[in-house]
Amino acid sequence: MRRASGAMFGLALGDALGKPTEFMRYAEISARFGPGGPAEPDGEPALVTDDTQMTLAVAEALLEAEVLDAATLEPLWRKRFMDWAVSPENNRAPGMTCLRAIERLADGRPWIAATEAGSKGCGANMRVAPVGLVPGVADADRAGMAQLQAALTHGHPTALAASDLTAFAVHWLRDGLAPPDLPARLRQRCADQRRVYHHDWLGDLWQRPGETTPEEFIARGWDECAAVVDRLDAALSIGDRVSDPCLATGEGWIAEEALATGLLCFLLYADDPVAALRRGAMTSGDSDSIASLAGAFAGAAYGLAAWPADWVRRIEYAADLERIGRTWD
Repeated sequence: MRRASGAMFGLALGDALGKPTEFMRYAEISARFGPGGPAEPDGEPALVTDDTQMTLAVAEALLEAEVLDAATLEPLWRKRFMDWAVSPENNRAPGMTCLRAIERLADGRPWIAATEAGSKGCGANMRVAPVGLVPGVADADRAGMAQLQAALTHGHPTALAASDLTAFAVHWLRDGLAPPDLPARLRQRCADQRRVYHHDWLGDLWQRPGETTPEEFIARGWDECAAVVDRLDAALSIGDRVSDPCLATGEGWIAEEALATGLLCFLLYADDPVAALRRGAMTSGDSDSIASLAGAFAGAAYGLAAWPADWVRRIEYAADLERIGRTWD
């Protein structure tokens, strides 16, 4: 089924579909593209945004690493993020949180001093899908990788927890979890991980004014994620395929809402992956991130065959997506 390739191409295709609608309101998108949203990615190549570019940076570091531990991955991710920040291709309205944090990383500061400590923006988890695709990784290490790549730029505990959940959603779907079972698995992980702080990966990130223990620090992030999973469940019980998904689970500018709204678009159209991407682009919030996450989930579940061959051929960075996907398929 080539599920890793499906996820990599799916996230890029969703990104390209959501690119023109990111800063448009729902009524404006409907008026311009019709009630189903953009019909296909535009252009040859069909251009993506910083979401896919940073996802590729995360993936390339994972492929380069000889050992998947914090000491190896942190400098690799630092370098990949710094290279992206100064690339002439970084002209797609990148997030300021990422740019500010990477500027401090480029100064040589320890990453804990460089991160935006109070940010839980969706930049933390829009790029995390490759962590879910790496095979043969213990759950604790997958969690540590997901949280560390987020923490380099977004230091809020909810950014860490949402990135963890996003990576595990991709991982579980890639391993064959039935899509309807996903919300329950996410809720259980919120409960199981609520007071688990990965010291080997996160060091003293938790130490800041007002925090008393690492367990209490990370619990705040898991509690916010559990609350948005409740909103996801409520929306799925209604099954509304007509209204703006952002009304139910949030506009996606923050990490836990990007996760939930991306999942909502995927699960509402679990029988039609292309429609899931189009619904992700048909949102009033951070449409490229929402559609990108929906594409990662759908591609992990259904493989590369979920996407039209012409779309796969002409998406920007197709050769890189193909190479990375084949490595993990």
